[in-house]
Amino acid sequence: MDCVKVRRGRTVVHEVTDARPSLTADIGRREKRYFIQMGIRTLCLILAVVLNVPWPVRALFVAGAIFLPYIAVIGANEPSRGVSSTFDGEGPNQTEIPIHRREIGS
Repeated sequence: MDCVKVRRGRTVVHEVTDARPSLTADIGRREKRYFIQMGIRTLCLILAVVLNVPWPVRALFVAGAIFLPYIAVIGANEPSRGVSSTFDGEGPNQTEIPIHRREIGS
């Protein structure tokens, strides 16, 4: 009965579909998203310099080149959806880094 918990009078049964993706799969997904966003940023920078377009379009390319790195880094360090952001410290391995603190490069 390890997989059944009772909360507020309700029985909660965990299913296989509730399982989180592996850490390797999660980091791989975040790295792929990061590289795609940085590729778009590079393209924006090149288009802002090379194309002879009106200034509003050029400003849009420059804004993409400036703000996409910030968005890409925040997204790369965000844990996958459905991962609990709380760590109660209870469990068999209390020295493990909590999942919400695992970041690329740490």
